[in-house]
Amino acid sequence: MSRLLSLTVAALALIVVAISPAAAIQIERVVSPGGIEAWLVRESTLPLISWHFSFRGGANEDEEPKSGTASMAAALLDDGAGELDAKAFQQRVEENALELRFSVTRDHVYGSVRMLRSRQDASLELLRLALNQPRFDADAIDRVRAQMLSGLRRETTNPNSIATRTWWRAAFAGHPYARQTNGTLESVPTITAEDLRGYTRRVFTRAHLKIAVVGDIDAATLGQALDRLFGALPASGNLTAVPDVRPRDGGRRIVVQLDVPQSVVQLGGLGIARKDPDFIPAFVVNHMLGGGSFTSRLYNEVREKRGLAYGVYSYLLPYDHAAMFMVSTQTAADRTGEALDVIEAQIARMASEGPTEDELAKAKAYLKGSYALRFDTSSKIAATLLQNQLDELGIDYINRRNGLIDAVTIDDARRVAKRLGVGGMLTTVVGRPKGLASKEPGG
Repeated sequence: MSRLLSLTVAALALIVVAISPAAAIQIERVVSPGGIEAWLVRESTLPLISWHFSFRGGANEDEEPKSGTASMAAALLDDGAGELDAKAFQQRVEENALELRFSVTRDHVYGSVRMLRSRQDASLELLRLALNQPRFDADAIDRVRAQMLSGLRRETTNPNSIATRTWWRAAFAGHPYARQTNGTLESVPTITAEDLRGYTRRVFTRAHLKIAVVGDIDAATLGQALDRLFGALPASGNLTAVPDVRPRDGGRRIVVQLDVPQSVVQLGGLGIARKDPDFIPAFVVNHMLGGGSFTSRLYNEVREKRGLAYGVYSYLLPYDHAAMFMVSTQTAADRTGEALDVIEAQIARMASEGPTEDELAKAKAYLKGSYALRFDTSSKIAATLLQNQLDELGIDYINRRNGLIDAVTIDDARRVAKRLGVGGMLTTVVGRPKGLASKEPGG
């Protein structure tokens, strides 16, 4: 039965790709009899239904000495619920060809479900049990704990993990964002079943719930399903007050010595919040600097001209309580300093000069044309609609988005370029970089 959904999806691949483009998608705002809201896109040509939903809270709700609680809870939601132990629950999932996933970020818990229309009732019941009656059995906890600890041990020698962990700890020292979402070798062994239950009671509430559904389901049926799945959850919970924060230590470089062939380099500084009116111009500028892969300045200067790295990328990272502008790459140990100099020079050049008219025109054309790729499957559509809700962009945003990009002028781009990384970039380097040492801001 586990192959049933995969075979159905494969047989319908051409139909999936034929789903209406973004501009033609009709989104309904559905409110259940119990007052739970969801955004719905009906697609009756496919016998599939995709659900994406999120609760605000995420790893921010981990208690200080128990980081990793949220991640462990998410991993255990489909490991037994109600009267079904882990084996029985997974057997029902297989029998109904259900795809069920949960994940955690610093700000949110995410759930995604893809089910066959013909197995909708049974699939919804399994999801209801997972959300409302997770078991957190001792044997399941022990198994997931062992998996988490194994992953954490691997991370102690993984240069990418070390670079990321070091950057977040330095940039947000004393703030919840400094904690690891997957916990630590010290914290994970201390997490108990009661910690997991307490977490879900605080976070799984209707007040901070967003939902998007795409597929063969009508508004009335969806309304009943919303109340069935989420109606018994608490109306609200006592979430931790997380303060807004800016990344600190701009201009600081932290070098961590690790015996690996290449150095991992990560830079981060102040970005632009998603609700900031300058976010769309910043999105366009970032594409030109390092987000556009083969066409970006960083790619051209770091890889094409000098062969310093296989790939180099910049990206905006707007979290709920902080906005970051990030750059990452990997390079040979004896050329790390040169690669870092080139990256910093290109960031400075973009800030001082801004892009050219030709760069702006090409970036806008690409970003507008590629937007349709977010809508070629029901799951992608649901994920996009969910994120639009979390970002409070409005139900009509997919129809306005390309117009917002088109409206970015060269003056907008040059003005906003000066805002990216203002205050300097905190840099972490992991490896054996020749001639490169840690330094303090201004050093």
